[in-house]
Amino acid sequence: MVLKEFLVNNGYTKIKLKLTKTNHFEMKAKINGVRGRFILDTGASNTLVDASNFTMFHLEPEPSDVKVTGAGASNMDSKVSKKNQIKIGQWTNKSTVIVLFNLTHVNEGLKSLNVEPVNGIIGTDILKKGKAIIDYEKKYLYLKLPIAIK
Repeated sequence: MVLKEFLVNNGYTKIKLKLTKTNHFEMKAKINGVRGRFILDTGASNTLVDASNFTMFHLEPEPSDVKVTGAGASNMDSKVSKKNQIKIGQWTNKSTVIVLFNLTHVNEGLKSLNVEPVNGIIGTDILKKGKAIIDYEKKYLYLKLPIAIK
């Protein structure tokens, strides 16, 4: 049995990943019903949305003590938005905390390499909640669907 069949038979949904010129996986997801483009980053501890997109995704920013480090940034201020719905393929979580952060430096880097800018980054918080499995060869992300209560 191939990996895809095994995982789908065991309650996972598959999400197509696109490998960019920068060697990042990119994917589509919906936040609060709005579709966006995101980098999948197994090294990011939190899911991030570019702070300039907070109205687009209906996010309600609150002050935060969280300092963001990574993606070329260090100890940068951020805000958080709580209780957001994120939908990736058929997988949904209705209580996602999203960190709002200025991703201008990331998108400028992508543009300089002729890669379209992204709205944010899907981080390890989502990967853990979804019991994620990444098939790097076939370019799929698998997330475990919740068990339906009968």
